[in-house]
Amino acid sequence: MSLVIVDTGCANLASVSYAFERLGAATIISDVAEVITSADRVVLPGVGSAPFAMQSINSKSLKPVLQSLTQPVIGICLGMQLLFESLEEGGDTVEGLGLVKGTIASLITGDLPSPHMGWNTLTSVKTDPLLEGIADGDFAYFVHSYAAEVSDVTLATSMHGSRFSAIVREGNVWGCQFHPERSSKTGAKILKNFLDLDL
Repeated sequence: MSLVIVDTGCANLASVSYAFERLGAATIISDVAEVITSADRVVLPGVGSAPFAMQSINSKSLKPVLQSLTQPVIGICLGMQLLFESLEEGGDTVEGLGLVKGTIASLITGDLPSPHMGWNTLTSVKTDPLLEGIADGDFAYFVHSYAAEVSDVTLATSMHGSRFSAIVREGNVWGCQFHPERSSKTGAKILKNFLDLDL
């Protein structure tokens, strides 16, 4: 199996690669269209700002490449947010990849600190091949200031001042708002499930 981690120029590439390699998967980090489209699995990681990430994706002409994928795709943290139609950040609206319907906006944290950083529970976990063996109350590691509302694409939620989508799915595309590569057994199980998907 070939697994490509998309090099957007702003991602936590090494830690994501190591997490998959610990599961026995060989990974390739690439921004070459032919390498990405021919992979069995595609991972879109990310840390940092949405405007910079989308600028990088567009400068590498990767947007139509990512939009054309039919194999299993997973976005992690900012990578999940980039899957959506639009992202509101710093007073601006950035056009995302449009692979998942909806908008990313500031997480309403109330009296709690922002960014939402640290361990939190997954709740309202739905049945899905990616979540085999994952249950309500399992912990994952989050670092984010923006989030997607709960909608019909939500597979699991979490709460930090307000409830938000922790995991989403639209067709062959999944997204995790948390960092599975930093989420101990829960994260490792999700990444293993991603490798084992049979679409």
